[in-house]
Amino acid sequence: MDTVGIIELNSIARGIEVTDSLLKSAEVTLLKAGTICPGKYMVIVKGYVGAVKSAIQTGVEIGAENVVESKVITRLDPRVIMAVNAASEIKKMRSLGVIEFFDVTSALYAADSAIKSADVEIIEIRMGYAIGGKSYVTLTGDLSAVKTAVEVGSKAGEDNCMLVNKAVIASPRKELIESLL
Repeated sequence: MDTVGIIELNSIARGIEVTDSLLKSAEVTLLKAGTICPGKYMVIVKGYVGAVKSAIQTGVEIGAENVVESKVITRLDPRVIMAVNAASEIKKMRSLGVIEFFDVTSALYAADSAIKSADVEIIEIRMGYAIGGKSYVTLTGDLSAVKTAVEVGSKAGEDNCMLVNKAVIASPRKELIESLL
C-alpha cells in the first residue's frame, strides 16, 4: 500500500461528489479530503497501485472540467503519508529546510524525493489550508543533508513551474522551532 493518488478540484461541491465516487469505485483508503484555499477541494487516497489508479481515473471522469490536477504516486515513502496526516514525530530539531509550491501535489513529490535523497526527517507537509492553495514541506537534519534534500525536493516544482521558493536555515532560533512544531 505504498501508492497515493491526489485530485485537486476548483469546486467544493464537485470535490465532495468525486470523493464519494472514487471511494465507491475501488478499494482505497481515504487519507485526506476537504477544502483548501482559495475555494478548492483536495482528495488524497492510498492503496495498491491498480486500485489507486482506478479510483483516480473515476475521480477525474466525475470531476471533468473541475479537475485542476490529478496524480498517482507509486512507491511513496511511508513517512510522507505520516506527515500528510500530521503524525511525524521529530526526535531532534537541527537545521531547517523549507520548500514552497503553488500547488498541493508538488509537496508530496518534493517530500518523497527529499526524504529518499538524504538523512532528513519531515516536520510537516502543509497543503492548501489557510495559505492560498499553496503547499510547503518543512524538514530537519544535519546541514549538508538538509541542503541536499531541499535541492532534490525543489526539483519536483521546478519541472512544472510550481516552485515558489526554498530555504535552508543552519541554526534556527528556539522560538522559530517552537512555532513549527
